[in-house]
Amino acid sequence: MDFRTKTRTRRAGLLLSIVAATLASAFAAARAQSGRQIQPTQQQTPTPTSTPSPSPTPTQEPPQPPTPAQTPTPATDEQVERIESEVTNVLLSVTDEKRRFITTLTADDVRLSEDGVPQQITYFQHETDTPLSIVLLVDTSASQEKVVLEERDAASAFVRSVLRPGKDSAAVVSFTGITRVDQPPAGDAPLLLSAIDRIKVEYTEASPVCQDDDAPLGEKLRCRTAVWDSVVLSVREILSKTPETTRRAVILVSDGDDTASKLRIYQAVEYAVRNNTVVYSIGIRDRDFKYGEMRKDFLRIISESTGGRAFFPRTTQDIAAAYSQIEQELRSQYLISYTSTNRQRDGAYRKVQMEMTNPQLRKQKLRLLYRQGYYARSTAAPDSAPPREARP
Repeated sequence: MDFRTKTRTRRAGLLLSIVAATLASAFAAARAQSGRQIQPTQQQTPTPTSTPSPSPTPTQEPPQPPTPAQTPTPATDEQVERIESEVTNVLLSVTDEKRRFITTLTADDVRLSEDGVPQQITYFQHETDTPLSIVLLVDTSASQEKVVLEERDAASAFVRSVLRPGKDSAAVVSFTGITRVDQPPAGDAPLLLSAIDRIKVEYTEASPVCQDDDAPLGEKLRCRTAVWDSVVLSVREILSKTPETTRRAVILVSDGDDTASKLRIYQAVEYAVRNNTVVYSIGIRDRDFKYGEMRKDFLRIISESTGGRAFFPRTTQDIAAAYSQIEQELRSQYLISYTSTNRQRDGAYRKVQMEMTNPQLRKQKLRLLYRQGYYARSTAAPDSAPPREARP
């Protein structure tokens, strides 16, 4: 073999070696890339642990999806959920002058605006079968001493008539200056009725600890009333953990005279609105109790701002009628959905306004009940300090 032939042979061998090395490297890279594509799917269902994670704050954002460069696969379940969450849902109840519910509306009968900008309604349906998630939140401070029996009777009748086994759930929570979960969410009526029967006013104005200025704060709190803290705890610790497909409601039985909350009423409204919770207030108090007053203004604010109503019964029959009205309203609501034209994730409050466009219905002076706004999603969501809580 001459010199030129040997040179050509060496060059060919070198070329083959380079090609083989390149193919091997490309194959390894392809396998590595394939592994990264599978990983997000494997992470969709984390293994449950026995240690519960902290409760998410009402404004907490889900984790951001991988960038296209990391995962050039079709949209994952997480991404689909994020797209669906851009839809804003509003519950609407409509009554006439005699407080009868109107159940025959269509999407063409109403106009919906957000911050004054008309929005396109994408879903409008009268729903009567939606599962309910309810918290019966009962004030057991001294101002309720002589009316607590009537409160218990009406609450028990409400549970018996409303709760559908296997579909609805309810919790029983009582409060003074400290909130107490008497019965966690349950669909079993006997459990709930037993918890309601145990509700009582333990600390009255005549209790020694309530007369002792030097008593420990933990004891003095039982002589006070923390309405807004208890609403926030009911939403955050109970209702925010129920399925979003359920209709969430707090039924607040109190005079609204708050003397101990760390949080303000506007923060309680914000928590409820962020978690799609309606607050119904039943304003009641012992008429002979000489301290404080019935705060109808506060009870109306927290109810009407969240899409509920406030009732101020005068008799035992009125209390039962209030519960009956709440039951009818929970079963006679329209679910309205739309995608806001404002796509900014700034966490700002968006005002919602609805009005009748049907000329015939406008003449009837119908009353529209719905939450008056919501908070847009935000990547920054600091939470307020948790209020005081006690459990049995």
